[in-house]
Amino acid sequence: MTPFVLILAGIGMWFLIEGAIYAIAPDFMRRMMGMIANMDTRDMVQAGLMTAALGAGLVYVAFRVAG
Repeated sequence: MTPFVLILAGIGMWFLIEGAIYAIAPDFMRRMMGMIANMDTRDMVQAGLMTAALGAGLVYVAFRVAG
């Protein structure tokens, strides 16, 4: 599998999951957006870094299992 295919598949999964969440629980997503809009910048940065680290860990595990 080429890197382009993996990136495309990852982006597709991202849209699939995000779209499904908005379709299944729109009121929940509205509340979450309100909470995010009221978050302190420092907290937002920390949440983003933790999420990025989790994503990098998942990608690492996926490559180790697949390879």
